[in-house]
Parts: sequence; structure tokens; C-alpha cells
Amino acid sequence: MSTESISDRREHIRSVSVTALSALLGVAAAFASVEITGGLPAAEAATDNRTLLLVAGAVLAQFVLYDFTDIYSDDEVGAKHYLFIVFMTFSLWFVTWGILLTTGAAG
Repeated sequence: MSTESISDRREHIRSVSVTALSALLGVAAAFASVEITGGLPAAEAATDNRTLLLVAGAVLAQFVLYDFTDIYSDDEVGAKHYLFIVFMTFSLWFVTWGILLTTGAAG
């Protein structure tokens, strides 16, 4: 019974860690997008493809980090995990960057 609680606790900590890192890197990518498109008006900044490269880099950095730290063992990771990381990072980037563009913080 104690083995189950340790395993459940480990899974919970892993889930919280993955979610928090995905969210933080999404927000960080949004602020980095603002810095890259610094002097552009919001309409032009929104179409700058360099910002998408930032998001892709943030996602790939997470995949490398999770592989390096063995957060997921080989039999646990699947398409669902990868899609979750991509979705969380992109969603937080999109919402944060949209707010920054709308409020004029980008220009």
C-alpha cells in the first residue's frame, strides 16, 4: 500500500512539473516574441514567423529536457504526452502574446 502512495505521489509531482514548465515556457516565449518584434506595429508583429520558431524551440527544449532528466520512462511516454506539451506551450504563448499585442506592450 505504501508503494502505491509513493507511485501516486511521483506521478502527481511529474504531472504538476510538466504542466508548470509548459505554461512557464509558453509565457516566456510570448515575452521573447515581444522582444523580437519590438518596434513593429501589432498587425505586422502578429505575422512575424520568427515568433513561431520561438514556440517550436520552447517545445523542443522541453522534449530534450524531459528526455535528459528521465521524467518519463520509455514505456510511459506516448503521443498523448507530446500533444499535451505542445498544446499547453502553444496555448499559453498564444494567449499571452495576444494580450501583449492588444494592450500595446509590443509596440
